[in-house]
Amino acid sequence: MGIETLELLFAVALCAGVIDGMAGGGGLITLPALLMAGLTPAQAIATNKIQALFSVGSAATRFAWVGAVNFRLIWKKALASIVGAAIGACLVQILSSQFLSRLAPILLIVVALLFLFSRQFAPEAGRRRISETAFALGAALPIGFYDGFFGPGTGSIYPAALVFLLGRSLEVATAETKILNTVGSAIAAAIFLSGGAIVWQPALAMVIGAVLGGQIGAHIVLRWGAPLIRVALVVVSVVLAVRLF
Repeated sequence: MGIETLELLFAVALCAGVIDGMAGGGGLITLPALLMAGLTPAQAIATNKIQALFSVGSAATRFAWVGAVNFRLIWKKALASIVGAAIGACLVQILSSQFLSRLAPILLIVVALLFLFSRQFAPEAGRRRISETAFALGAALPIGFYDGFFGPGTGSIYPAALVFLLGRSLEVATAETKILNTVGSAIAAAIFLSGGAIVWQPALAMVIGAVLGGQIGAHIVLRWGAPLIRVALVVVSVVLAVRLF
């Protein structure tokens, strides 16, 4: 892979890291970039998971450092996310490349559309509809499965679920999302690593950009809060949906 391609992937991962740190959805940029760079769908999903891990992990570290996450409340959801992501990552390695080649663009478009339109229906924080355990089994487990199987948009699906089902504020939901996204990405990356599906040159180039971008995005959220998150979600949704179409 040429140096220009690696430099471009670094820049893409930097931008995606900022988006992930703020609002989620960075994978909708990085996964198509890896596919356009010539990776197979299975390789692109596995390689993207490495950069996604460092992107959300960078943001999660920042949120945890400033005490924005209550770890007593999140451990059940984290465990469910790990189990779901492990199942999803194992399934990706079983399915054929031809099937994934047909499925990947469809999933990208569906997630982009959900990402675009679901936010306008998001309720305000404050009303809890289910328990933490019910959320872990009914939301974190399937979202974790999607994270391990495909990934892009997970950082946007989690906060919507946390706000709607558990009554979290958008700031708290964003912080918890980074933890759940990180643990799911970590187990999926470990499974992809054992399966040999990761292409390391683009993965390492994107990791550097993802870490820097994740720190920038988390800093922006902590400084300017929910109003900017909402603006970022709308802008990113429109841009990504247009790009995919």
